[in-house]
Amino acid sequence: MSTLLELTCELIRRPSVTPDDAGCQVLIAERLVRAGFRVEHLPYGGVANLWAAHGQGGPVLCLLGHTDVVPAGPREAWASDPFVPEVRDGFLYGRGAADMKGSVAAFVLALEAFVAAHPEHPGTVALLLTSDEEGDAIDGVRRVAERFRAEGRRIDFCLVGEPSSAARLGDVVRIGRRGSLTGTMTVHGIQGHVAYPDKALNPIHAALPALAALAARQWDSEPYPDFPPTSFQIANFTAGTGASNVIPGTATVQFNLRYSPHWTADALVAEIEDVFARHGVRADIAWHRSGEPFHTREGRLREAVRGVLIERLAVRPDENTGGGTSDGRFIAPLGAEVVELGPVNASIHKIDERVALAELEALPALYRDIAERVLLG
Repeated sequence: MSTLLELTCELIRRPSVTPDDAGCQVLIAERLVRAGFRVEHLPYGGVANLWAAHGQGGPVLCLLGHTDVVPAGPREAWASDPFVPEVRDGFLYGRGAADMKGSVAAFVLALEAFVAAHPEHPGTVALLLTSDEEGDAIDGVRRVAERFRAEGRRIDFCLVGEPSSAARLGDVVRIGRRGSLTGTMTVHGIQGHVAYPDKALNPIHAALPALAALAARQWDSEPYPDFPPTSFQIANFTAGTGASNVIPGTATVQFNLRYSPHWTADALVAEIEDVFARHGVRADIAWHRSGEPFHTREGRLREAVRGVLIERLAVRPDENTGGGTSDGRFIAPLGAEVVELGPVNASIHKIDERVALAELEALPALYRDIAERVLLG
């Protein structure tokens, strides 16, 4: 068993369901200390965060990942125990194999190899890990980034190990992500009998015209380069007592916007609240700002990632901003170029999550080469 496979399996054996790190970061920190890294544990609110750095000054290249995983679901649905890694037919199976304990293990080996080959390298190379990426992402990288900003600590380049690839390793890299804004709205009406609608106020009827207008709207006046269009989606709509003859007194609607850099969360909040006001909807809305959009334009990191993939894998990646969100959204506001490169994402969050062994074994060299191009030129 290779060193990389052994470390990945050791991480999978730790059932680190958000926000429990289950000892993953301690294991990694001990390895990196032996390699000469300075380690800081930065816990917040029950979330484990690890910063391990080697070198001094700038530029600073950060490899960013998470040790937490989503719940496994019904274990009987898996072909093997999700927290007992198993190799079958050229794949490693287990929760977190692709998202993203394989990348985290590859980061560790890449960093060990990089500093062994270049002990006096210019700048700083670092690893940042959290156990709150799959959850609310409140006390994870968001809090670490706030601390770094307050302390004047810089990150110039950030390589995220999220599973970006679609069909084969390196065919897709992310150069940004849309912002995410969630609203949970309580619509106020007056409960009554369905036979006497004049004596009641149906909150469903009150909300539907405004929601229909928001869902049908074209939000971006023009396309934003490299970004899918802004979208409004209703995720949940609940109301009623269960009886067919009762007009409900309240309705609860949850919706989400994934938005391009044409918008900010504050601008969207103001726009949506204005739409509901113009339609006469009486409602309270609780907003959750998951993160603003970010976009990495052509620069040293994109050039390094593209060059390494072409040279090592003969793949010219599709560089886009698709998918959901990542913790890169918290690092980009520090002024960093952010690119995401990781294994194929076809099985992430699914039963029988897996990563191809050949692609897993290719990752450390890719990450090391990228670090050399960024820091050594």
